[in-house]
Amino acid sequence: MSNQKYETLVSILQDMKKVVVAFSGGVDSTYLLHVAVHTLGVDNVLAVTADSETYPSSELEEAKRLAEHIGARHQVIETSELAIPGYTENDRNRCYFCKNSLFDHLVPIMREKGFENIVYGVIADDMNEYRPGMRAAKEQGVRGPLAEADMYKEEIRELSKKAGLPTWDKPSFACLSSRIAYGETITKAKLTKVDKSEAFLKTIGIRQVRVRTHDDIARIEVEPQDMQKLLANHGRITEKLQSYGYTFVTMDLVGYKSGSMNRALS
Repeated sequence: MSNQKYETLVSILQDMKKVVVAFSGGVDSTYLLHVAVHTLGVDNVLAVTADSETYPSSELEEAKRLAEHIGARHQVIETSELAIPGYTENDRNRCYFCKNSLFDHLVPIMREKGFENIVYGVIADDMNEYRPGMRAAKEQGVRGPLAEADMYKEEIRELSKKAGLPTWDKPSFACLSSRIAYGETITKAKLTKVDKSEAFLKTIGIRQVRVRTHDDIARIEVEPQDMQKLLANHGRITEKLQSYGYTFVTMDLVGYKSGSMNRALS
């Protein structure tokens, strides 16, 4: 099945001819960039990474290394989601404002450099989730070849492993704003607090983690097999996260769940 979907993906990219890839360095956009370069050639692909307050600090350098590993041309641009009207209010359309602004930055780059399409790493799994950013993509004519080829996360991981991409088993990540409860104003200080907290938790051997923020409460999500690590290090974790500004430090017994803040919307 994956081979058939791979051929579909290649065909979609061939029809596009020249693409700008919105490149975060995550599992999906890395695989998309790899296939685009392999299919269209280096001169017909440009990876663009937006560096902003909501982008985890460790990810930018990794994105640079991954683009070099793939052999892709790579451009880093500076953006600021906190300057987008409507974004910091953090309502249910936050991701729409974010993606719309990102594509606003990418369209002039596409035109200036003579490219024909912008693509991003939306996948088949996302089609059944609340993803307002997809509306922004549709409005601006941005394509999602992985989703169009009906590729799911586990298939992308499998194909990434076969391709020798180091991201094949990389934990999923999302912008730091996704950690802050809807309706709570997003600030640079809060984003920094989340970033520092998650970076610290990774130092004790936890790979997949979210520090969901509800005012002064840190709700830590990890995979069930890592919950014991939280308990074994509860003193250190509490002390460190409180030093970053949290009053209460908790563990979510449900465990890590992508997009868990969306439960509040229903």
